[in-house]
Amino acid sequence: MAQPLSRRRRQEDAPYWPGFVDAMAQLLLVITFLLSVFMIAQFLLARQISGQDSALGQLRSQIAELTELLALEKSGKAEVESQLLAMTDDLNAEKAKNAQLTAGLDAESAKGLAAGNTLSGLQSSLLAEKKLSSDAMAKVELLNQQIAAMRRQLSMLSSQLDAAEERNRNSEVQISDLGRRLNTALAEKVQELSKYRSEFFGRLRQILSQRSDILVVGDRFVFQAEVLFPKGKAELNDAGSAEMTKLADALKQLEAEIPPDIAWVLRVDGHTDSDPVQNAEFKSNWELSTARAITVVKFLVAQGVSPKHLVAAGFGEFQPLAEGDSEDVKSENRRIELKLTER
Repeated sequence: MAQPLSRRRRQEDAPYWPGFVDAMAQLLLVITFLLSVFMIAQFLLARQISGQDSALGQLRSQIAELTELLALEKSGKAEVESQLLAMTDDLNAEKAKNAQLTAGLDAESAKGLAAGNTLSGLQSSLLAEKKLSSDAMAKVELLNQQIAAMRRQLSMLSSQLDAAEERNRNSEVQISDLGRRLNTALAEKVQELSKYRSEFFGRLRQILSQRSDILVVGDRFVFQAEVLFPKGKAELNDAGSAEMTKLADALKQLEAEIPPDIAWVLRVDGHTDSDPVQNAEFKSNWELSTARAITVVKFLVAQGVSPKHLVAAGFGEFQPLAEGDSEDVKSENRRIELKLTER
């Protein structure tokens, strides 16, 4: 029987188109990972800088409070100095009075006991004024000591602020260097996984090349659903079990070759056509596609493939390879896709 025209065209184009799409997909994957790493590095940098900014903000707030307190103390000192000047003026005036009283005392010394009592009172007043002057000087000295202590504390806080800014600059340099090294390491891992992916797909092409209903589309192997499952069912048929056994052998060999520090998985994607499910076992094409993907994964695990290297996903009818309602289009869209990718 003659093959459909679309399938003959795919077979004729297959040697060229998959390689081109594979190269483009690998380039897109590398760019995607580089962007992801860049965003992570920027997120970590933003978090650390935010913490440094918060510490600097606290230090600046303390400095502002101390500066305000220093201004208040200076204002109080000026007020005390003003009072001291006023008392000094009063003292000078009292001294002048005392001089006058002393002169009057000498003149009036002969006048008797009443003049002596007046002199005694004036001397008591003079002693009281001297005591007030001494108290004012003590207050000024205390204020000077407090201002000196505040200046020492302000100098210490300024030194702490300079040290914090220096640590912040060093942290930014370290984060930038870490980002560059992380980008380089991830790029190396992507290149290494790409090499193993190419080798793995090369083996699958050799193993599965005998069948015309198993295709290579970009970086994926595509099994038509009829190769693996009865229509509307999620149990592998005999032919499907045979093909999955070949796949399991290739995967086990790949697991032994890829270094353990490379995070990789084989993603098994189930797809259906647009026809609604016609049985009570599945309520939607999503459930059917997912059940088929899980069946393939379970079979591979039973054959000895590590579960940590397998992922099952169901896409229902929402990711078709071709548009239309013909039987050929529906058959093309009913499929299981295999893709080796990063975890």
